[in-house]
Amino acid sequence: MALLALVLPLAAAVPAGGAQSGPAWRPDVSAAKGYAAKRAGVISFAVRTPRSLYGSDARRGYRSASIVKPMLLLAYLNGLRVRDRPLRERERSMLSLLIRHSSNRLATRVRDRVGNGALERLADRAGMRDFATAPSWGSTRITAADQARFFLAIDRLTVARHRAFAMRLLGSVVRSQRWGVTESAPAGWPLFFKSGWLKGTEHQVALLRRGDRRVAISILSTAVPLPSHEYAKQTMAGVAERLLRGLGSDSVPR
Repeated sequence: MALLALVLPLAAAVPAGGAQSGPAWRPDVSAAKGYAAKRAGVISFAVRTPRSLYGSDARRGYRSASIVKPMLLLAYLNGLRVRDRPLRERERSMLSLLIRHSSNRLATRVRDRVGNGALERLADRAGMRDFATAPSWGSTRITAADQARFFLAIDRLTVARHRAFAMRLLGSVVRSQRWGVTESAPAGWPLFFKSGWLKGTEHQVALLRRGDRRVAISILSTAVPLPSHEYAKQTMAGVAERLLRGLGSDSVPR
């Protein structure tokens, strides 16, 4: 897998803040890449900070599985019929089940309401480069680089009225679906994330946010046959632990 470590200009969706004090932090890409090379299947990952994009094979395309559900959430909340009014109780319940419990049935309902066009417009706003919709939402084409770019600004891409609600859902995924990066996130960095899985595929994407400091991480993988779901979860945790190594409460992501 090719190594990627690009210093990029600040994304328009993530405005520069004032000077920050503390030790500079960068992900340990080499350690994560070495670990991934010993695991079954193909593994891509990306880490996005307000300054830089780091990764390995970060523009390889994968089927999204449930990783597209946060995009469905934002497409719904940002829609013209929803963005300027309070959510109804049934909408709150539907979107909670979509994100916190990863309901496939409700993902289909939401996608049918918003349409693939809303996903494409959101991808454009987020600066995604390789995103492509599909007839089935689970077959949406994603890359680790695009997902890290999207999650770095996910709160700022959500209409202000519904921003707190969206982030509350992403921060309270049910315990049975918390693995991988949730086991590796350092103390003091609140985590907002989504996992996705289907036969032969395991993905995770997350935002770690501490004040105005933020780090987004995306890990995508596929293996046929996949040794087991437990094996895949261990892979996610191992890659995430190495990428986030050294991220302390006073670190400044570079």
